[in-house]
Amino acid sequence: MAGIIVEVKYFNTFVLKKSVQTNTQTGSRPQNQPVWNGSFGVPSTVAGGYPVVTGSNGTTENDFSWAIEESRIRGGYNNTSVDFSPKAYLVEDEPNASRLGNSIIYSGIFNSRTGINDTNVFSIGENITKSADPANGSIQLLYAEDTNLTVFQQYKVSRALIDKDAIYSAEGGGTVTASNLVIGVLQAYAGKFGISNNPESFAAYGYRKYFSDKNNNAVLRLSRDGITEISKYGMQDFFRDELNNIDTSSSPGVIQGSYDLYTDQYVMSLQQDPVYNNSRTREFKTLAFDDSINGWTSLFTYEPIRMFSVRNKFFSMKEDKLWLHNSDLVNRGSFYGVDNPSTVTVIFNPEPIRSKTFSTMSYEGNNGWKLTTLASDGTGKDFENLAWNSTLDNANSIFSYYEGEYIINPANGQAVTRANYNGTFGTVNPPYPRLYAGFDRKENAYVANLVNNSPAASGEIIFGEVISGIKGFYATATFSTDTTTDPGGEKQLFSVATDFFSNNGF
Repeated sequence: MAGIIVEVKYFNTFVLKKSVQTNTQTGSRPQNQPVWNGSFGVPSTVAGGYPVVTGSNGTTENDFSWAIEESRIRGGYNNTSVDFSPKAYLVEDEPNASRLGNSIIYSGIFNSRTGINDTNVFSIGENITKSADPANGSIQLLYAEDTNLTVFQQYKVSRALIDKDAIYSAEGGGTVTASNLVIGVLQAYAGKFGISNNPESFAAYGYRKYFSDKNNNAVLRLSRDGITEISKYGMQDFFRDELNNIDTSSSPGVIQGSYDLYTDQYVMSLQQDPVYNNSRTREFKTLAFDDSINGWTSLFTYEPIRMFSVRNKFFSMKEDKLWLHNSDLVNRGSFYGVDNPSTVTVIFNPEPIRSKTFSTMSYEGNNGWKLTTLASDGTGKDFENLAWNSTLDNANSIFSYYEGEYIINPANGQAVTRANYNGTFGTVNPPYPRLYAGFDRKENAYVANLVNNSPAASGEIIFGEVISGIKGFYATATFSTDTTTDPGGEKQLFSVATDFFSNNGF
């Protein structure tokens, strides 16, 4: 038998890979774990990793957990066929891996006009890396905007020109020119701020960028005027405590950030534990910042896994569901299928150096608000009854207009609340005078007197419900929406007020 030589005109190979191990536990590899050609590889949670497709019941969809790779370095973008081309590769006898956390590497480009895709080409014959100062920690995030690249390190934020360079004259003037330099010189922004280890806190809108710096207990805004510490706008103590305590002994915390295009606000959620399951109990704070007033507007009761805006609508994810916010199809204050009351806390502090007695409470706005708590400032701790105690004055809560409405039943002289009208009189609108144990409506405002609900303090003879009002230098009041007045409807609160008089400390 004679041998012959056949010339191969082209060569290509396709590799079909399983992205998830679906067999039962084998050795050290458990079920439903990412694999790479039979070994552990790039997990699905890392950008560029193989996807893990899961069904509604949480099980892995075996039919979709596959990936296909082409052995050639140069592959067409979304091509439906493969042309004749040799496999291009380079064999390194000593392939030593290195991790440069403070460096950037860039590839070739994708030309949409010609269809040439060089995004997977990294030429070893060219200087394709740009290194930042290692003293500022590793690079956590890159953000490209026009011809500018913003580099977020753990302890510093820098910027660099893309495909341009800055040339300075002898007089110090700067000129930007076109250049074959892909990434220009890195220039650091003023201030010792970075993004720590929380790139998930980043959000951008227009020329404004928002992020957190856990290491400095700060929330920051980067704009054309540089870096501004927006956590100082009335919330410095709050973020100092929350960011300092976000990490637990078991795991680091998560700071989710996004920009709500509907309300034009930066929304961030501080979450202690990044493990998401239905049985957890953990601390979280979700709040929003508004540039138009340079202030933090709201604390929310929802805890999102992810947040994003699409076409002027704001979405968040919880477990395996996608939720639309700011919708008129659900009750106001409803998040993830749970109705929550809205609360507003105000501080009354007129004539700060005088001791006062607060006697009444009023507000302007819609029906449906009630006063849940009202308390004065504390006296400071005194040693009484073998313990150190601080005393303050409290007032009874005040029902909303409808919650406090009642009628005296002429048959027995007993009070009947609005919720029991139909059961007692057979109608929701009985023909008897209305009385109000909570807020009453006068001249388009809601008013009520304050009834003391404080225990006896040292030296007090008259105390509690026999006293009208509470005494103190200032008072803190919390209003909330009720559950009976137009449930889920809009309830506006324009202003709150209190009457007081000086009591000279008595």
